[in-house]
Amino acid sequence: MCGRARCTLNPGLVAKACGLADGGGNASSVLTLEMDRYRPSYNVSPGAYLPVVAARKEGKGSGQGREAPVIHCMKWGLVPSFTKKTEKPDHFKMFNARSESIKEKASFRRLIPTNRCLVAVEGFYEWKKDGSRKKPYYIHFNDHRPLVFAALYDSWVNSGGEILHTFTILTTRSSTALQWLHDRMPVILRNKSSIDVWLEKSTPKLEAILGPYEDSDLVWYPVTTAVGKPSFDGPECIKEIKLKSTGENPMSKFFSKKVDKSHSEPEHKKSSNEFPQTDAFSSVKDELDDAEIGELTREEKNGKSDHFALAKSETIESDVCGIKREFEEMATNSVPQTETAVVLPASPAEKKGKSVKSTGDRQASLLSYFGKR
Repeated sequence: MCGRARCTLNPGLVAKACGLADGGGNASSVLTLEMDRYRPSYNVSPGAYLPVVAARKEGKGSGQGREAPVIHCMKWGLVPSFTKKTEKPDHFKMFNARSESIKEKASFRRLIPTNRCLVAVEGFYEWKKDGSRKKPYYIHFNDHRPLVFAALYDSWVNSGGEILHTFTILTTRSSTALQWLHDRMPVILRNKSSIDVWLEKSTPKLEAILGPYEDSDLVWYPVTTAVGKPSFDGPECIKEIKLKSTGENPMSKFFSKKVDKSHSEPEHKKSSNEFPQTDAFSSVKDELDDAEIGELTREEKNGKSDHFALAKSETIESDVCGIKREFEEMATNSVPQTETAVVLPASPAEKKGKSVKSTGDRQASLLSYFGKR
């Protein structure tokens, strides 16, 4: 939990968020250490440097040696001081610490009395599991003020004598409002009183300030999945997006666009092998012309081609029949109804038993002509 955050705050804003500014809002008097390592980012991950507010004793000339807060740039991901000098530090191993068990584990228990610190960020990311996928959400205050996390820090010396300062962010059970998203959340110190209790290293019951943040001013919204890549950075990380519906069927949507009842095929053109959707069948020729059939399988191509050929042959036959009817009507209208047939002498063909049509019956001749064809 809390493995990604946004932090673009300068030292002055960090000090102000942690209650270190004076009455006029001036935080310039707060000491800063190693801030040249800090790189503001919209997508901070373990292993990066962040400004951390900690308390340290002042110099020898400071009277009784009281502690004063400083802003120290430390690396996110705790490396305990007892880690072997030759060991390569793993900052993803302890970038979070469960607040319920910090008194039980040696890595954290020894840090509670003297090594508490504060981490100020503008927001953090959490992923919602959705089957095999995860959807990221950006969580922040609705008035965009910084969030202040409770944290612990430690110092480790490597084989080269270099001192590395690292920290871990404390987590707790999720608030009632965020249980749908994740079962854990960072410990958010809700006011100056809780900040002072944690930073001044007092020893009351820490459970009172290490519980989940339940106030309603903590809000969230979905963001791009690209934030899953540590290299992805910039304002696009916190841009709100609209989640797509999981019930969409792109293929059925494709066919539904071609529905047009006014141009549907007549009933006499349907066959037992026709497509289940009439609109898809009626638009076969358009799909062939537009080369959209390339998106279908070979069986679908063959099926559509057969239907198109069938529809084309039936159209030709219908057109021929239409021409016959027009000639029939024309022949009928061209012969007056009062005209009588002329009786001719029997021809040799009649003597042989063959029937000869009347020369005035032109309609029969045209029908015979089309019949031969």
